[in-house]
Amino acid sequence: MHAHTRDTCPGRWRLTVQEEFSASHQLDHFKGRCERLHGHNFGVSAVVEGDVLEADCEILMDFGDLRRLLRQVLDPLEHAHLNEAEVLAGANPSSENLARYVFRALRALLPANVRLAEVSIDEKRGSRATYLED
Repeated sequence: MHAHTRDTCPGRWRLTVQEEFSASHQLDHFKGRCERLHGHNFGVSAVVEGDVLEADCEILMDFGDLRRLLRQVLDPLEHAHLNEAEVLAGANPSSENLARYVFRALRALLPANVRLAEVSIDEKRGSRATYLED
């Protein structure tokens, strides 16, 4: 083993996975086109971080496991009309509220050594809402 692989300098790692889901929604009280029924292929990015790697293989978390957990959280949204999605509990299905839902649901599923840094929802390229908590 190389000396640099067991570095004692303080720091942390961040992992990012991206997924997507397709759904329809209407933004209540928007006063514009988005108040009408329409759909998106939403992009979702989840960023996790930690400062302790697993002892055996020296990874923060398996990307596949993180992706599987994110897909589990997104499953109730896939091909749903978001205004009727139970997981949003009647909240206006804005990208902001979607990001908060995904953040809180995913955070509850992560292993103890991993913290959720942020979740972003893209309605389309160039339009992103990000949610994080201190």
